[in-house]
Order: sequence, then C-alpha cells, then structure tokens
Amino acid sequence: MHPIEHLRYVARATGADPVSLVHETSQALRGLRHEPAGLVLTARRIVERHPTCAPLWWLCAQVLVAPDPFDRAEELSLELDADRTTDHLVDALPQDAVVCVVGWSPTALEAIARRGDCSAFVIDSFGTADTAVRVLEQAGCTAEAVSLEHAALAVTRSNLVIADALACGPEMFFASAGSYAVAALAHVESVPLWLTARKGTRLPNELWLAMHSRNRDVDQPWRTDVDEIPLALCGTFVGPTGISHVPADAVRPECPATTEMLVRSAM
Repeated sequence: MHPIEHLRYVARATGADPVSLVHETSQALRGLRHEPAGLVLTARRIVERHPTCAPLWWLCAQVLVAPDPFDRAEELSLELDADRTTDHLVDALPQDAVVCVVGWSPTALEAIARRGDCSAFVIDSFGTADTAVRVLEQAGCTAEAVSLEHAALAVTRSNLVIADALACGPEMFFASAGSYAVAALAHVESVPLWLTARKGTRLPNELWLAMHSRNRDVDQPWRTDVDEIPLALCGTFVGPTGISHVPADAVRPECPATTEMLVRSAM
C-alpha cells in the first residue's frame, strides 16, 4: 500500500484500539521518508480525525520535533509495546476483588482476565458492556453488564472502580461516557477510584486544551462520546512506571507541546 493511502486508512479508522492505531500510524509515517515535506500536514490530519486518542497525539507531537522523525516513529511504537501499565494493575488488584468498570475499558478488562480471581460489574456505555462481559466470561471470569440507571447498585457492591484514561491533562482526564457519574458515585460511597493511564495518554496543557475544545460542543455539551473527570476524584494512579498516589507525578506530560500540528487542515 502506498504511504499516502496507508495514512488515509489510519485517518479514517474509527473504534480501533489506540495501540493498534499508533502502530499503523508509525508504519505509515515511516513510509514518508522520501516525502518528508508532508509530515506536518499528515500529523494535523491524524489528530483531527482522532480527537480522543491521546497516544496518536503523543506520537505525532514527538515525531515532528525529532531530528530523525522516521526513526523516532519506530522507537515510539516499540515504547508503546513495552508499556507495563497492565502488568502493574494485575499485581495491584486485591485478591478476589469485585471491580466496577465503564464500557470497553481495555486495560482494566485485560488485567481482570489475567488475574482470574476477580469479578466485574461493567456499566454500559453506548452498548459496549455486553462485549466486555463476553470477553471476560470467555476468560473464565464472572462478569455482569449493568445499565447506567443502576450504576449506583453496582458501585456499592464493588471493592473498587477502575477508570481507563483516554487522555490526561493537568487536572482532568477523558474516559468513556458515563465514567463521570460512576466516579462521582464512587466518591460519595467511599469506594476507591483507580485511574489507569497507559503510555502516551498524558499530554501537556496546550495539547490537552486543544483536545478538550475538539470534544466539547458549547451549545450541546452532551453530544460527545467521552466524559471529562477531575483527577481529584482518583486516589490511585496506575501507569507505565507503577502505582502512584500523587496526581502531579501521575500526569506529568510525556511529550512536547508541538502546537504546529494543531493548525486546522484545509482538507
């Protein structure tokens, strides 16, 4: 496939796993080695098409400032493969814990499946709960889908709530729609809220503000697939380097504020 066609495929992909998107984008960007002039425009189009996929923003931001952007793209793809966030979560989960998650939460779901001794309530988010429950059941875990209307019942019956961050800013993070309500319920009921923030999800303030503006309609703020949640609601942070209880350490930016990629593309 020609590099430009490959990039168009990545730009149009929806609902794909962030790690897979980064790998595909990295490979496609390396295909531009003989056409480097198109790198900035390509990065702009990628982040426009994926306004909630922080790892793609993290990739593009670092590639654009690298002395050799094409070698750097490959390095970043390998860094994502080496991410140990899920391993740390597997080790940290209490024995026989009842865990509450919202929708398709890949880090939490993988950790629960790998542990085997934990069970889960999956609060529905745009119809993704049934798929998540099916995956856990196939792994031999006990899991139950719960409607958002009954989220309070699930939270009160859980040992902890886990929120998978799509992106993190200095004070807020994005997660699947419905997560804010569940996080607030956990806070009221004194149920611990853990935040998983995989490699590439922590953005500098400039990029976070740009992502925020692209995911919020001022006139109709409910027309979005994500919730914006205060980091202050979280007590435990699980990331690539392990467990942290200090928000400032947990959300330290992982990439530069490469604002040239935020200019709106003419196409």
